[in-house]
Amino acid sequence: MAQDDQPPFGGRIGRTIGESTPWWPKGERAPAGAPNILIVLFDDVGFSDFGCYGSPIRTPTIDALAAAGLRYTSFHTTAMCSTTRAALLTGRNHHSVGVGCLANFDSGYPGYRGKIAREAGTIAEMLKPHGYRSYMVGKWHVTPLTESGATGPFDGWPLGRGFDRFYGFLDAETDQYAPELILDNSHVDPPGSFADGYHLTADLVDRTIRFIADHEADKPDLPWLTWLAFGACHAPHQAPFELIKGYDAVFADGWDVEREQRLARQIAMGVTPEGTRLPPRNDGVGPWAEHGEDERRLFTRLQSAYAAMLDHADQHLARLFAFLDQAGLRDDTLVVVLSDNGASQEGGPLGFVNAMGPYNFRPEPMAEKLARIDDIGGPDTHSNFPHGWAMAANTPLRRYKQNTHGGGIRDPFVISWPARIKARGELRHPFVHACDLVPTLLELVGVEAPSEIGGVAQQPLEGVSFAASLTDPDAPQRPKPQYFEMFGHRGIWEAGWKAVAYHPSGFPFDKDKWELFHLDRDFSEAEDLAATEPERLAALIELWWREAERHKVLPLDDRFAPRFAENAARFHGPRRRFVFHAGMGHVPTDVAPDVRSRDYTIEAKVEITGATEGVLIAHGDATSGYSLFVRDGRLVYDMNVGGEHRTVVSDRAVPSGSRRLGVRVAKPVPVNPRQPQLRICTLTIDGEPAGSAESNLNFINFISWSGLDIGRDRGSPVANYAAPFTFTGKLIRVVVEMHDGQQLDGDGIGKAEMARQ
Repeated sequence: MAQDDQPPFGGRIGRTIGESTPWWPKGERAPAGAPNILIVLFDDVGFSDFGCYGSPIRTPTIDALAAAGLRYTSFHTTAMCSTTRAALLTGRNHHSVGVGCLANFDSGYPGYRGKIAREAGTIAEMLKPHGYRSYMVGKWHVTPLTESGATGPFDGWPLGRGFDRFYGFLDAETDQYAPELILDNSHVDPPGSFADGYHLTADLVDRTIRFIADHEADKPDLPWLTWLAFGACHAPHQAPFELIKGYDAVFADGWDVEREQRLARQIAMGVTPEGTRLPPRNDGVGPWAEHGEDERRLFTRLQSAYAAMLDHADQHLARLFAFLDQAGLRDDTLVVVLSDNGASQEGGPLGFVNAMGPYNFRPEPMAEKLARIDDIGGPDTHSNFPHGWAMAANTPLRRYKQNTHGGGIRDPFVISWPARIKARGELRHPFVHACDLVPTLLELVGVEAPSEIGGVAQQPLEGVSFAASLTDPDAPQRPKPQYFEMFGHRGIWEAGWKAVAYHPSGFPFDKDKWELFHLDRDFSEAEDLAATEPERLAALIELWWREAERHKVLPLDDRFAPRFAENAARFHGPRRRFVFHAGMGHVPTDVAPDVRSRDYTIEAKVEITGATEGVLIAHGDATSGYSLFVRDGRLVYDMNVGGEHRTVVSDRAVPSGSRRLGVRVAKPVPVNPRQPQLRICTLTIDGEPAGSAESNLNFINFISWSGLDIGRDRGSPVANYAAPFTFTGKLIRVVVEMHDGQQLDGDGIGKAEMARQ
């Protein structure tokens, strides 16, 4: 019976009530002893970043959870966020379910649709027939972003994939002070702002507590699944300033000393074996001592912002666990805390204070970064740390997120269930993969994966339960191999051995250098055995190709950067005109008009009375975007590229009455080949020019994470005004038109998009 079918009527229906027998289906019942399940998923947190994995970052809540349960030392992910989430949710490999890469594009092949296939049910869908209520809070990112607008479609949103409630965001990241939020299937404003102390992490924990409290008030006899996916510690790294500055002294000695100290702690804890060696620094990372004093000061502060973001999240997790204790739920709740991939390389070699400028070819020189050092972590920054600190976060592993070496795919994993897991503070070392979580949860609940969900036949689970290892430290090793692939980087694990290839983009796949490591003896992938074990390596490479074919990895394609541009062009197609009516807003970036690298016109039809002011249209936030507004009686257009503004103010006041207020942004005529980014911004009142200015800034690759609004600028303001700066006249509609063929730089867009994942 499919889960949505109703059982046949079990009573008797006669001609009258006296000749009839009523019948009621049995109420929902969960399997005996089925636990509540709480999954806490961090973003871009490296293997060593929790205190209980060797870090000096304060994570007492997570550390206490580990002391009350287990830490796994060989838990593996898929190297990226969308892909790991797809595996964690479904119990299958990410290519197998159509999320071979990111939710940001569909490459036209079955393994790369960017959306979880209906044939791959989620854990929420699997548990629904067994009495569970499921709640999703935080980052989703397994829905194509072109489907994230007000009209959906919603079949890939959390409520369309088995969750009963959702509060969070659909994209890869969001501003922590002015997030792009969704409640169930509707875009909503955040309940606060930076000015009044709002931070998304606190809000997500508040909502998690609310969902669980509502459940306990309404259905205390049924178990729940709650999935809390923080934005921490994905860029932008944003946290309270006092917390950030408090970490400067902790990291003042730099990444070389930090790696050594973390490894020493890991060995003392047993997280890594005695004799584990630090591999050489990752490519392009120099010794800390070779950087000047100013650079070291900046790099330290960028790392402090990352550390403070994790510390801050741990503090709010403490509130959640205090609530579970207060409600008497802790003993019967299975808790898992993990990360979705290794620490991120998207900060580049020097880090960013505001990455939005470099995404659009506006440099961020060191002097500018230093001038803004005390802004790091605040509402007008989009900061990320440099490669050296990402390398330290992944201690003692090689490379980073996106890569299939250990630094990209080996992550912390803490599990606790006081009522059933009696171990306290123990370690477990078997190989575990993200797709193994669902089979494990199903075994612990005492149910099997359904063969059909909603009338759709289901793919078999591909993960392997590791439930036996929860109680038996000597449980058998995973009996099947596990492949890895991301952006052409490849890897495969079998019986303690791993073959891995780093793939430079554009390099022939058959020229990639494969390395061979015996992970059971070489935790950090420090000793390449390819030359001494060529037959074993050849066998593993052949096994990789078989697994790749079986799991829809093929065709191998490292041209993911241009696919972002292709996806945008395919989504909008020939459309050049967008009409927005008053009252609209919350238009996600990937659905909004794509004004990158093109000429465009914006015109609003309004009625002006008296001292009318406010925003007509705004797309973006304080780090990047554009806004057309009325202030002090004049029309203003502000183009903000990475925090640098080009502003044009009308040469005359806006008259009262019914008006058309607009701006045209266009290349000069004739085009100056020396300045390909140059644009002329011309304001118009009732179709007539009303002032212009040149701008050598332009949205080349990226506009903003934050979406588009009509009649206001919610959250983080694009221009120098106090948000939301709501338009006080009558706004009838805003029309955006694109005029020329868009010439997008596929590689540039790809780099910008990759940095936001």
